[in-house]
Amino acid sequence: MRSRLVARSARLVLSAAAVAALAATTACGSEEPTATGDAAALAGATSARGASGTPSDGSPSKAATGTARESSGSSGDKGGSSSGGSGTRSDSGNGDKAGYGQSCGTNDLDLTVTWQSEPEIDGYYLVTAKAKAGITCYLDVNTPSVSFGSGADGVASPVGQGGEDPVKLTGSAVAYAGIDAKTTDGDGGTEFGSVIVAVTEDDPNPAELELPDTATVDKPVVTNWSTRRDETVPRIV
Repeated sequence: MRSRLVARSARLVLSAAAVAALAATTACGSEEPTATGDAAALAGATSARGASGTPSDGSPSKAATGTARESSGSSGDKGGSSSGGSGTRSDSGNGDKAGYGQSCGTNDLDLTVTWQSEPEIDGYYLVTAKAKAGITCYLDVNTPSVSFGSGADGVASPVGQGGEDPVKLTGSAVAYAGIDAKTTDGDGGTEFGSVIVAVTEDDPNPAELELPDTATVDKPVVTNWSTRRDETVPRIV
């Protein structure tokens, strides 16, 4: 009788131990996911992160930043090409006075005056006009405005000879005009050491040119502009 009780007690102890072991195994399985479960969770997080290009902390991913830099570099190259086009345009506007077909102002011209021997009229003054570097313009008014001093008696009258209308000045092109300071006989007249020349009567920047010698002035005359010197010998007809 006693031996049966001992055997029964031993079976109860073994059963209790088996139940405890089973409970422990179940608890450990719930706390630690399987390797397969961990891989699935990690793949899901990576997919979500790749779709937005932004990690969970709100900062841009390295891949997104690299793409932005490449895009910015392409935009910079385009800007460089546009700048080159602008440079090409500036070459055509190389500081020249704007436009062609403009009227010459006196300050657009380099003017000189020289003495020319002419027995028939006892010599005359030759005015030479050239456009300044980089300027192209036209002498739209055919006859220059010429005067000795500021008085009305010193204003040269046009003789209407020679000339082209209009004369184009650019580069090495030259226009000439002839001045006879004294057209009267006798010793009368006023002496001047310079002459005032302008392309028009109302030009705001007339040029005062020093004469090669002192001129006796009495009823002066002036020819039209011409590209031919032989057309600018002033003669009263």
